[in-house]
Amino acid sequence: MKIVVTLPGGETQDVSAKPGKTVMENIRLAGLPIRAECGGAMACATCHVNVDPEWIEKVGRAGDEERDLLDDSDYKTDRSRLCCQIIAKDELDGLHVTLQLDAFEG
Repeated sequence: MKIVVTLPGGETQDVSAKPGKTVMENIRLAGLPIRAECGGAMACATCHVNVDPEWIEKVGRAGDEERDLLDDSDYKTDRSRLCCQIIAKDELDGLHVTLQLDAFEG
């Protein structure tokens, strides 16, 4: 399966994703510059992405705990998610997310 990741500068990268792993893990495995400081423990918001509008209903919106972590972000939108909480699965093939500046390591 494929995940399309747009970096803050506008560059788009296709990530060959492994189903069952989180989107954050797949982005990291692809060598893209994601901070993801807590490693997926949902203890920070350094894997913040915006899910493209056509995908948000399929992916689902952030839950309460996720929204609490995202509240401090200057880049939060109604489509913000922590990508450590999105599991890659076949029905998300082609998912498009944009890595936010607060999650960008570069």
